[in-house]
Amino acid sequence: MTINKKRIAMLTSGGDAPGLNAVIRAAVKSGESLGYEMLGIEDGFEGLIGTPRYRVLTDVDVKELLNRGGTILRTTNRGHFNGPRVVGQPDDPYLQAYNNIMGMGLTGLITIGGEGTQTIALELANMGAPVIGVPKTIDNDLAGTDRTFGFDTALQVATDALDRLHTTAASHNRVMVLEVMGRHVGWIALHCGIGGGADVILIPEIPFDINKIAEHVTARDKAGNQFTMIVAAEGAFPRGGKPIYGDNGRLGGVGQMVAEQIQALTGKESRCVVLGHLQRGGTPTPYDRILSTRFGAAAVRALHEGITGEMVALSAQDITTVPMIEAVSHLKTIRPHSDLVRTAKGVGTIFGD
Repeated sequence: MTINKKRIAMLTSGGDAPGLNAVIRAAVKSGESLGYEMLGIEDGFEGLIGTPRYRVLTDVDVKELLNRGGTILRTTNRGHFNGPRVVGQPDDPYLQAYNNIMGMGLTGLITIGGEGTQTIALELANMGAPVIGVPKTIDNDLAGTDRTFGFDTALQVATDALDRLHTTAASHNRVMVLEVMGRHVGWIALHCGIGGGADVILIPEIPFDINKIAEHVTARDKAGNQFTMIVAAEGAFPRGGKPIYGDNGRLGGVGQMVAEQIQALTGKESRCVVLGHLQRGGTPTPYDRILSTRFGAAAVRALHEGITGEMVALSAQDITTVPMIEAVSHLKTIRPHSDLVRTAKGVGTIFGD
């Protein structure tokens, strides 16, 4: 097949996050302005298995995407790419994807996703495919960038929920536990807890002692504060324990466990609300729309300048690129003695440590 046009393709992979469509829009508009034909790979990396599934995207196709949640290209988790590559295995998905990328005559492939996505992209880049990553995760745990798009919107949803729960907790003198996303890191819980005035914040980076939380609830009661707000990341766990999984094998349940144990230890009515996928859906905040637009445009610029095997990233106020290996070699976790943690403790919030 002879390809006469300059082409850039993009895909969205992993869990959905507010801002995906805004990245697609920015990439298409930027690419067209530089003379590229822009392609959208459907269903993440699965769209590069077998006969590639893609469609041409033009300015007309993306004109109403800036404030639209989800992804018009759809997304999947690792699928056929679950686990490290085994060279020489029959129907090697990495080799199929590589051959399709090269066969489509692409100047480059933009991979929009989190740690799993960029790990796959790094392997393809090491094979020689021209790839540039865009960091996406509501957890904000991807290293190499100050912020990922989707985090600000998830934080807004979580903080709004905490604000609403405050009023019902105060009305009934209850302990309210809000469980938010954060498998391995507690960025949403920490920011939501500070921004929403939580009395207790539980994060994976600081294992908690349930007795200390109960003592804090009792002390608040005696001081006349007869309700308590707790924000827990889904990956938080007790000291000496490990993260909690539900009957379906999925991470989660720490909020309900904390609520039940606090009620047993203090006698106070305690309730848990699990925010779940509400944090992933809906309209992105203005901040996420802007960041997504900057990332999408920067990814096209990078490919146009011949940069591959890297990920666009926010560094202070500027968009730059970093080697993909920096993004996937470790998670961006919260330091237990960081300024944010010290700030929370300074205003009376405890972490159960």
